[in-house]
Amino acid sequence: MSTLDEIAKLSGFSKATVSRVLNESPHVSKETREKILAIMKETDYVPNRNAISLSKGQTQQIGMITMDLNELILSFMNSFVEISDHYGYQTIIYTTGGDKQKELQAFEDLKMKRVDALLILTSVNAQNIISSYCKYGPIVSWQRMDHPEIPSVAMNQYDGYALALEHLIERGYKRIANAFGRPSSINTHSRRLAYEQIMTKYNLPVMEKWYYSTIYSIRDGEQLLRSLMDETDRPDAILCSNDLVAAGILNEARRQKLDVPGDLAIVGFDNSELSRTLGITTILNPIAGQAENAFLLLAPVLLERDMELQPLSFTLVERETT
Repeated sequence: MSTLDEIAKLSGFSKATVSRVLNESPHVSKETREKILAIMKETDYVPNRNAISLSKGQTQQIGMITMDLNELILSFMNSFVEISDHYGYQTIIYTTGGDKQKELQAFEDLKMKRVDALLILTSVNAQNIISSYCKYGPIVSWQRMDHPEIPSVAMNQYDGYALALEHLIERGYKRIANAFGRPSSINTHSRRLAYEQIMTKYNLPVMEKWYYSTIYSIRDGEQLLRSLMDETDRPDAILCSNDLVAAGILNEARRQKLDVPGDLAIVGFDNSELSRTLGITTILNPIAGQAENAFLLLAPVLLERDMELQPLSFTLVERETT
């Protein structure tokens, strides 16, 4: 295996020029770059990543913080990893399990320059604690943040929820229940506001007794419908925090011999593969676009150039459950 000195000797260029090629410097002519790269390939030269990182002042690594892994998180991660790799960055996953101290290790790694930037997928630490680390490197969040120093690529779910509500009301459903996620999250507040404003707009009852929180999984959806079956006063439609919950409600509705959508309409959120497989009406959440925008928000520091974010919007995907 060749060394940097041997590449310089074989190419006829200085070691500094070879280093500039390795570091993708723009101050090298196309012909010189191609010649040096060709010799590297012929001699099976493998660059020392640590040396390149030191010369750039970067680790070329981005940390991704999440409480756990699920289909939605993995979808976002895959898209983020793909665009990061395109620009020469590797990714590290910090899975915290909701442990605040374990999560803070990722921020300490940013402080110690073990990573160049951080992407928050889900976080449990207070925003003022997170923001105190912004001086050590760029931080971007997919989880919605209400802090000026922590940019977020999450979209306002008011818009997606309003789309679902308008669709249900147009179909004649008037008694609509809500299966929310975390009660304290900005997304839940946005969805609740959309529900209350849209229902009021059409002079329909705002049924706060059908506000259900911390509903996340298939099992949660099944349990929710079982509890509703014990009541004489039931909704004719349920809006769900995600497609997993919608799948659980649909499964239980079939066990209970309910006609979907005749007796009960179901709308999910995210447009996962599961919703397509089960024929669940849902809201397309452009996750890949948000992941790309997350990297683009890091670009001014990582790549030393501004990059234009792509415009995104929610879309209703109508299927058999409505």
